Amino acid sequence: MSLLRYGRALETSTRQPLPVFRFLNRRKERFECPVCGYSGPFMDLNPPSGLRKHAKCPKCGSLERHRLQYLVMMNLLKSREGSRMKMLHVAPEAFFRSIFSEHFGEYETADLSMEAVDHHVDLRHLPFDDKSYDFVFASHVLEHVSDDRKAIGEIRRILKPRGIAVLPVPLVCEKTVEYPEPNPNENYHVRAPGIDYFERYELYFSMTERIASDSFPDKYQLFVYEDRSIWPTDECPFRPPMPGVKHIDIVPVCHV
Repeated sequence: MSLLRYGRALETSTRQPLPVFRFLNRRKERFECPVCGYSGPFMDLNPPSGLRKHAKCPKCGSLERHRLQYLVMMNLLKSREGSRMKMLHVAPEAFFRSIFSEHFGEYETADLSMEAVDHHVDLRHLPFDDKSYDFVFASHVLEHVSDDRKAIGEIRRILKPRGIAVLPVPLVCEKTVEYPEPNPNENYHVRAPGIDYFERYELYFSMTERIASDSFPDKYQLFVYEDRSIWPTDECPFRPPMPGVKHIDIVPVCHV
């Protein structure tokens, strides 16, 4: 769920100094990172699901999903006084911690087993009072939770009136596939979420906005370049094949 846990097998270029990486990849397409301002080629990754092109910013380490989530969050905060809001950050990514703690008046972190968080909690049984938080951010978490509907209900319960939950999941198929058992090659995912997954949020929230990769300029590289026609594989035996090598990502913004 964090930046460092995802890439199991990165290219050797991840160990190179930034100027060396830029020189060796000078013929690759150039992009701009909205998180750190870097401009130049992005890194390819080779996780268990297969080769992913233009995935990682070589300066700050943000992946496609982090860049999209960052842009969505900054847009949300333009129209809200974050200094008066209380936020809960679930499974907190390292570089988002500093960004969110600067923008929210009260910032708390939570995870089931991660060290150095404010609360060790199970999302299905949150120990917080009703209407405790203005904002909940949980990225790539619910695909690990077997009873995800109970977790979504708990997130809704602890949000204040007009509260917001940003709950992205990895979109890897058209229709969600529930696994017969957790897959260790996918960090123990229990499902492959599809575009239809966000319909589950609509049972708990008054409105769910879907903000997609194509909502922002192409220069930020917010798409997933991945050949999914090779699925299923030994590493990902439950994922159905998908056509194409450029796939959209979506950040759902759920409103109380």
